[in-house]
Amino acid sequence: VQLQASGGGLVQPGESLRLSCEASGVIFSIYALGWYRQAPGKERELVARITGGGSANYADSVKGRFTISRDNAKDTLYLQMNSLKPEDTAVYYCAADNPELGFYWGLGTQVTVSS
Repeated sequence: VQLQASGGGLVQPGESLRLSCEASGVIFSIYALGWYRQAPGKERELVARITGGGSANYADSVKGRFTISRDNAKDTLYLQMNSLKPEDTAVYYCAADNPELGFYWGLGTQVTVSS
């Protein structure tokens, strides 16, 4: 199983980014998928998660600003991040989980929000 996140970068407050996570080696559609982030000195936290059926949930801190989506035909997970704030600065990781098949982390992508 390989998960490769991309799309991070340096943006100013209020700007947008879209992260992507491409999967290989999995039957993509049967996994729930999530975006997590870890800021310096802090624990990794769940940002958003989407089930195989498309139901999504979000951390309170990103509700209304971030949108998680998935394209099962392309084996790709997305995170649209709008109205970015300095406190969104972190390494963002994608993950795939299935209760019978396990939990898999991808490599992270750095998001920095700074003026």
